[in-house]
Amino acid sequence: MPNKHNRSHHLSRRSFLRHIGLFTAGLAVSSTARANIQTPSFDKTLMFQNLHTGEALKTTFYSGGDYVSESLDNINYLLRDHRNNQIGQMDPQLLTLLHDLKNVLDTTNPFHVISGYRSPETNAMLSQRSNKVAKKSLHMQGKAIDIRLPGVDIKHLHQAALELQGGGVGLYTRSDFVHLDVGRVRQWGK
Repeated sequence: MPNKHNRSHHLSRRSFLRHIGLFTAGLAVSSTARANIQTPSFDKTLMFQNLHTGEALKTTFYSGGDYVSESLDNINYLLRDHRNNQIGQMDPQLLTLLHDLKNVLDTTNPFHVISGYRSPETNAMLSQRSNKVAKKSLHMQGKAIDIRLPGVDIKHLHQAALELQGGGVGLYTRSDFVHLDVGRVRQWGK
């Protein structure tokens, strides 16, 4: 027959195990809830204003678990190389990164676009003018964009983008924009 001390210890252990079981079940529910938040069936909408052409666009580029091809075409057109009107294919991963950034910043303002797709000819011309333009820029692959966001301080935009760890993030305070790309994670600028 167990003594009183052992019985008390046994109840504590039982209580402890019950709490661990409840905690574990709570984690499972939390994981499921997180999975539902990131379920592909959620719509993803972006708004852009191209500062060079004056064109604006609000579009749902992802809906029902798939990318919306007409919306992607509209985004590709709006983010074209404004110097020669060449249209490139913007990487959907970049659009998703922009969507995540918009959500983190909790804004409904459009992204102001300084540069989206950049043709090889334009990139070569810009890289000859400035050593800040990469000769093999990800803009030429539709994997980079230069933006600002009305109502959001440029340094706050930069910090939020860094926290997402979605690729390269450059801060250009003199020109008042942030560069985002879906290349390797890195940062630069002041």
